[in-house]
Formats: sequence, structure tokens, C-alpha cells
Amino acid sequence: MSVCETDPMIVRLGRDADVSGFLGLAAQVEHWFGPMVDEPGFRRAVEDHVRRSLALVAVDPTSGELLGGLLFGVAAPVHHVHWLVVDERARGLGAGRELMTQAVRRFVRGPGTIEVVTFGADHPGAVASGARVFYERLGFRPAEAAEPGPEGGSRQVYRRRAPGPPDTPPRRAAH
Repeated sequence: MSVCETDPMIVRLGRDADVSGFLGLAAQVEHWFGPMVDEPGFRRAVEDHVRRSLALVAVDPTSGELLGGLLFGVAAPVHHVHWLVVDERARGLGAGRELMTQAVRRFVRGPGTIEVVTFGADHPGAVASGARVFYERLGFRPAEAAEPGPEGGSRQVYRRRAPGPPDTPPRRAAH
């Protein structure tokens, strides 16, 4: 992996050829989330998001490797981050932030909220993954508890306001 802070990553829509890369990223976090790679339902969810153009990938422009992936749900006024992971070797380099920025820019239309379910405060992955701090830095706030994950660990909803339409200048009064 050749990514450094001076080497900009590319964020683009996921493609069919990226599904194996999504599965590779999933393998890195199964110890926190439970089985995904060998679960047909997970693969179908990735393929479905790709087909509906609701999957984004961050790509190393030199090697072409996936640095991260995001699956988004558009159901205004509540939008959902269904899944976001950054390659363990690329964490802290801005891939997650850029994926979220691009998801909001591309998929969110009008005011509402954006929700993500992440680790509960007592989950071993809460600190180790940095997920809670990551979302808080992006303006998300902890909300209600969510159903436990498939591995039995606690989960919590994080929520933030979705941006509304761009401000328009006030109209001048007709004379």
C-alpha cells in the first residue's frame, strides 16, 4: 500500500469487480462484528448496494487497492450508513472521512438525519476501532441503544443532522 498524506485517494462508486475487495475489508473486522465473508446475505447486500449505486470505495491511486468501503441507504428523511470500514493499514489517513463526505455529497438530498449503528460504549471494539470517536468527530452524537450485533456485542445508534438544500440568496424586492 502506497498511500500517504500527499498521495490523494480516489473515491468512486463501487463496481462489481470491487465485491472481493469489500469482502477482504470485512475479513479485517469480523472479530468485532461476527461472520460476514462467508455469509451469503452479506455478499448479496454488497452486490445490491453496488448495483443500486449506493456503494462507495476509496482507492489507492497507485496500487488500485481498496482503502475503504461504504454502503449507504437512502430513505429520506432518515439516511443510513449501513456499513463503513477502512483497511487497517490506511486508518488515520482520511479515507473514512472522505467516504462519509462523498456519501453525504452524493446521496443526501434535503434536510433530515443520518444514522449509523456502531459499537456500544462497553463493546471491546468501541475503543480499539476508534469508531465512536470517528463518528463524533464527524458531528454524530450517541442516541438510543440498538439491537446487539450477531456476535452478541452491544450496539448504539449515532445520529447527526443531514444538511439541507444550499442556501439561496434572498430575492430583491421589485421596485
